[in-house]
Amino acid sequence: MDRFNGFRGAARPLDDIDLPRLGHRIGVGEDEIHAVIDVEAAGGAWDARGRPKMLFEPHRFWKNLGPGAKRDRAAREGLAYAKWIRGNYPKDSYPRLLQAMAIDETAALKSGSWGLGQILGENHAMLGYDTVQDMVLDFLDDADKHLEGMVNFILSAKLDDELRARDWAGFARGYNGPQYAEHGYHTKLKAAFDRWSKIRDTPWSPADEVISVPVPAPRPEPAATIGHNSGPPIEAPPVVPVPTGGPNAKANGATLGPIIVAPLLLLAAKFGWIPHEVAADPETVILLTAAVSAIGARLAAWYAPRNAVA
Repeated sequence: MDRFNGFRGAARPLDDIDLPRLGHRIGVGEDEIHAVIDVEAAGGAWDARGRPKMLFEPHRFWKNLGPGAKRDRAAREGLAYAKWIRGNYPKDSYPRLLQAMAIDETAALKSGSWGLGQILGENHAMLGYDTVQDMVLDFLDDADKHLEGMVNFILSAKLDDELRARDWAGFARGYNGPQYAEHGYHTKLKAAFDRWSKIRDTPWSPADEVISVPVPAPRPEPAATIGHNSGPPIEAPPVVPVPTGGPNAKANGATLGPIIVAPLLLLAAKFGWIPHEVAADPETVILLTAAVSAIGARLAAWYAPRNAVA
């Protein structure tokens, strides 16, 4: 239990760009994403103590424990019961969670609804986590992990069609359960979307993703030289895989820089066209790599299909 550090981590907030960037994965804008997190977590990832927003569900703890002594103990302590009870939630669910973890850590964590999307821990595999512990630990540091998990859940539950169509009743039925109408989830989602649709979106497109240029790093042991010359050793460049096609063509084109600059400099030095010192100079490599990457990105973006879908 100590590894959770009181459920406090870095608690970094969402960046504005996270909403359109992750919404793009399911073909929606930031307004649809805003609507879901507004209804599920009042738009915020963290509670007043910097912990992920979490609601412990005793009726899910009952199910996740299964019959036996642990369930009997949880029932006696008021931590588990067979059916959902309206309004039976304290302001802070963490003390109840800690009591439940003393009985069964995994079942307790599975019985909490976590983060921006209020995803039940029992659904951790739908988010891409091997264990619920992995999911919760990942949620402690950055709200973009909450949002990424929510998007993965929507994809796994096949609710992306409903969200794209703004079928709020259909989405709420799948996301919140068959009693969604009793709680007005669908009307709350629509109202939140209508509110956000009147607010200007964060400017973003897939082509705006940051392209990082690798910087040569010193190695503890000298690498083998290329060619036979009297100059100083020049390290062989790493092999870089090249993705092709699709909507990320601009980023793919940008990989040309790291791929071709270093070999060209090595050849030029080998044949005496440029001094060895120039070929080995990190600033020269970085400048040329950035220039070739930019040219490659522009060419790839120009020739890529305009409406390619990932």
